Amino acid sequence: MPGTVLLLAASPVGKSRLVDAASVLPVLAAVPPAVLSGTDTANVVELADPLEPQAVLTRLRAVAATPGPLTVFIAGQLALDRRQHLPHLALARTTPATVRYTALPWQWIREEFRLRSPGSTTLLVDLHADAEAWGWLRTHALDSGRNNAVFGRIAPPPSRRTVAVPAYMKTIATILRSGWRPPVEQLHQQAFGRLGPDAYGDVVLTVPPAPVAVPGRPLYRPERPRPHTPPQAASPDGPVGAGRAPQAPAVVPPQPQDPHVQITAAVQDGRHQDAEALALTHEQAAARAHGVASEQALHWSEVRADLAMFARDSARSCRIWLTVAETRLTAGQSPDAPTVEKAVDRAHHQWGQVRDKTQAQELGALLAQLRARVPGRRPGALENVQKQLRELQATPF
Repeated sequence: MPGTVLLLAASPVGKSRLVDAASVLPVLAAVPPAVLSGTDTANVVELADPLEPQAVLTRLRAVAATPGPLTVFIAGQLALDRRQHLPHLALARTTPATVRYTALPWQWIREEFRLRSPGSTTLLVDLHADAEAWGWLRTHALDSGRNNAVFGRIAPPPSRRTVAVPAYMKTIATILRSGWRPPVEQLHQQAFGRLGPDAYGDVVLTVPPAPVAVPGRPLYRPERPRPHTPPQAASPDGPVGAGRAPQAPAVVPPQPQDPHVQITAAVQDGRHQDAEALALTHEQAAARAHGVASEQALHWSEVRADLAMFARDSARSCRIWLTVAETRLTAGQSPDAPTVEKAVDRAHHQWGQVRDKTQAQELGALLAQLRARVPGRRPGALENVQKQLRELQATPF
């Protein structure tokens, strides 16, 4: 059966652009459609820097309706709307203030592919998150649908005045230009194997294909959430209105504001010191209440590491991530525990952004010691640190 391929590359124009998403399209377009799809023949739909969310939705619905295998390549920029704090794919006209109206809600992608047969849809994703979206990813997963295979990466915001490139997607295209498409899991692993140290701190997306439905057995389709109405307690004197006046509703005290919301607002306003101070206060309170190595305290340490990244202080961010990793290991966590590997990977990524030679040498020595204990999932991480340390030592001040 013929396959269908959607190539979607989108990013804002002007100062809001973090990644030149459309730069990958010529490389992908050079790959034969059948290789992109992994089928004998395939139709290709291409969207380059679209302007309107509704226009993208129309294309999503069209490809979702095709009966055969569907492969979707998405390169772009992830942003949150300021009202509901939901992830969106930024489009050409998107600015931080207009995400809700000019960007594509990520849930539209999930919903349009929701009714497709399990195992028939594959998403290959290369996204760069802005500061707010990167913070959101700490406590949320990017939900792309339960029936879809999803592979790729979400990278943190690039350095100031730097426009990143979709390196993961370009690597995918380069591999496919050989004329042969390996299984998607293997393709994903090969692409990450070719990426450099800048990818160590990325959020890696690996959702394998869903099992194919058995013929004759209906697919399970979850219902939409229904509003919950708590049952009204029965009155011992009979129902309200039967000779008994209704009681006044209980006064519910206002709930304290989520500190994460306050921190996000401070970062958006450029008040990085205020955000750091608030996070440090919560970290110290959690350490007193639960212990320095508790998940409550370490959560706030990780928040502070990301805040340092948003403030463009890569050295401080690296140091905090190194401390988090050491604390977890000292507490008895395994070197291959995901939380430990994440901390070391993030430290490695931030170390690569440090421009001061003295700080880079100091932090690199600490990172090398950690990498010897926590090599991570990608080969060559320790060798990469050692090589860069030798280059630093050979470079005069």
